[in-house]
Amino acid sequence: MPSSPFSAGPAPGPAPLARRLATPLATLAGVAAAFTYVGTVDPNEAGHYPVCPLLRLTGIYCPGCGGLRSAHAFIHGDLTGALGSNAMAVAGYGIFAVVWVIWLIRAVRGERMRIAVSPVWWWTLGGVLLVFSVVRNLPFGSALAP
Repeated sequence: MPSSPFSAGPAPGPAPLARRLATPLATLAGVAAAFTYVGTVDPNEAGHYPVCPLLRLTGIYCPGCGGLRSAHAFIHGDLTGALGSNAMAVAGYGIFAVVWVIWLIRAVRGERMRIAVSPVWWWTLGGVLLVFSVVRNLPFGSALAP
């Protein structure tokens, strides 16, 4: 029986290792470059970075307020200062590190990296960020304010 020009051939094998590692390593290089910049250009000194528009207009801290100061402290090994500037950002650094390592391991093994997050997790994350934002703007939550 002749094969059809539209039939699927054998499944392609995994891409070469260098190609599989290119995207996770490029992502790490971008994050490292951003952290290097924030580590060298101090966000605690006025004039280097723009002020948060929500903070400027309303005086309310958004979930990201203090994130640059947190990254700067984290880069310099000051975990207490990083947590004090933005605890959610520090949690994000940890989550990124774990996901990146999993991504790298899967790339080395030739497995695809698929992150399928159910809507419940997205809503939970949104709720946590909302509670974090509200609490850090209340008097009893001033420890969470940058």
